[in-house]
Amino acid sequence: MIESKIKVLRKAAQVSTAQSSDRLWCVIAGNEDMVNSVAYEAISSRDLVRIIFREHVTIRDSFLRKRFDLIMLYGDSNKIRDLSLICKDKGGAYIKIAPYYVENEPNLVLLVAPENYMKKFAGEAEKNDVGFSFVLEDKTSGFIETDVYLTEKLPSVIRNIIDPLFKVTDVVLVTLLISVHEREDVERIAEIASRNNIFAVDFKDIFEEE
Repeated sequence: MIESKIKVLRKAAQVSTAQSSDRLWCVIAGNEDMVNSVAYEAISSRDLVRIIFREHVTIRDSFLRKRFDLIMLYGDSNKIRDLSLICKDKGGAYIKIAPYYVENEPNLVLLVAPENYMKKFAGEAEKNDVGFSFVLEDKTSGFIETDVYLTEKLPSVIRNIIDPLFKVTDVVLVTLLISVHEREDVERIAEIASRNNIFAVDFKDIFEEE
């Protein structure tokens, strides 16, 4: 029994070491100001971390327009930690992806969207028998930008009254890394994500670029 426990502890130690790699990927999402702050710090530390991509996403839902930014980084784990602290301090969401996950989790797909969209996505994927598992997840604690795009044609006086009411709408943004059980289902996941206004990236494409 003691030997069995020792084996378990050794395996856990190996996993812990693998998950705390010296270099890793990080996805940060939230409002534009927060991502601007992270991008600024990343650019000023080019020798330690680099920006893989940045996206500004706008979603139209009924009469509302929801906006958020996301950025993907790769580099030194200590610098990534510093950038993730900036993210959290400003209400953003982040996930740190160590090489361990790339090597041990099949068919990784990155998803970013408001929480209600993500729930619809999960329900539709389940209904269509697309097998996947959650690997990493985080949610924003701050607001993302929301406004009423139908007010653009209204007089500025009326627009100034209506817009602030929706800009304080509590929209939770989810950053999610999933593992799709079958490779042939990755395309189906992408299609379901697109139908539900979810930003999706096949991590295989990112990893191959590295």
